[in-house]
Amino acid sequence: MASIAAQPPARTPFVSFVDGAIRAGRRVGLVDPAILDKQSLLESAVAATGLDDFGDRWFERPMDVLLDSIREEARLNAAGDFSAAKQFHHVLRDRLHTQMWFKRHPEILERAIARPVVIVGPMRSGTTRLHRLLASDRRFSHMRSFETISPVPRPGFEEVMAGRTRDFRPVLASRIMKVARLANPRTLSIHPTGPYEPEEELGLLVASMWGMKHEAQWHVPSYARWSEGEDATPAYEHLANLLRLVGWSQQVSSIRPWILKTPQHMMDLPALLKVFPDARLIFTHRDPQAVVGSAASLAWNQTILYSDNVSPQRIGREWLTKTETMIARMRKARDAIPAERMIDVQYEEMERDWSGTMERVYGFLGLDMEPALAGMESYLDQAKALKRTPHRYSLEQFGLSQGEVSERLGDYVRAYEIPSEADLGHLAARRRGVR
Repeated sequence: MASIAAQPPARTPFVSFVDGAIRAGRRVGLVDPAILDKQSLLESAVAATGLDDFGDRWFERPMDVLLDSIREEARLNAAGDFSAAKQFHHVLRDRLHTQMWFKRHPEILERAIARPVVIVGPMRSGTTRLHRLLASDRRFSHMRSFETISPVPRPGFEEVMAGRTRDFRPVLASRIMKVARLANPRTLSIHPTGPYEPEEELGLLVASMWGMKHEAQWHVPSYARWSEGEDATPAYEHLANLLRLVGWSQQVSSIRPWILKTPQHMMDLPALLKVFPDARLIFTHRDPQAVVGSAASLAWNQTILYSDNVSPQRIGREWLTKTETMIARMRKARDAIPAERMIDVQYEEMERDWSGTMERVYGFLGLDMEPALAGMESYLDQAKALKRTPHRYSLEQFGLSQGEVSERLGDYVRAYEIPSEADLGHLAARRRGVR
């Protein structure tokens, strides 16, 4: 097995080239400075769309805190503040178009979201695999990557629904993914995807300026701490309405239950269950030694794109603390959930026997797995072809030790009887005859 470097990987020359080009463009007046001011951003979105209804203005509260945190803590480079301004504009423009669609087609808000299946687990605990296995079953509805990036159709989408023109959103998503892979070739190893791949609904929470995506992208600890003390119900209410809009744009039956998943749900289970009171919950678990290291690696590979002042030790501390917080909040929220509404799935269990594990999940959901088996096998074959190289990382790269992680998260491991990945590795080696 190849050794893992003592330091996490550096960012690619492509990012430095783009950053330098933006700086040069600003010096000669070809690129405008990034304006990360709430009022300016709101006015820019209104001017771009000709619309002025943003819906529930609750989103301005997290937006204020996030912008303050970016200005005071994130230390963005030129590429970072340029992309941040574009991201805010995209989200605000989508909010305006969202309200436009609700007014134009009020039947969208009448769509039911009955008995969604929600996968809840720490980052890097196998939630993506479980989500995509279930999404391969046509009895469920799911988000696709291009819809996570651009959940809201543009004006004129009726022409797409009538088959007279193409939806541009998958094309846009493909272009964004190509640039992302240039900026970070490790993307495919960390999170394999494509425009039509099943994807989590994190983008629907970003629509309310909410969620850990911001923390994995920028150093915004003040925003993170503020969010932990807030009620996320308005963000989840908007998420539900966006799901209705996505389902309408997909032209699928509202009878089909949604498959949802994002680690953010660990932080916000009370809000999620307030908005989706009949949700069925699948909790995933994995050895925190792997979860923390992998989460820190994911955040590192994002943050280094946008800032020249990123410390791997700081990233490690942040994501150890965040993982600890996520687990504590999840465990507390579970106390109020009836046992028949939830099931636990171990990462190791899926590694060892995915079909047997999925049989158990389907039993919990009250469904026959047989009609879905061919689709799940097809997904697994495609996943093997898509994932090119293993995602390599270590706790040591981020200034952490196994002992510290065990001390802070050992009770979680014991409570849910989570197998140690080190022990599993030794067992696998013995089975192969390796000593």
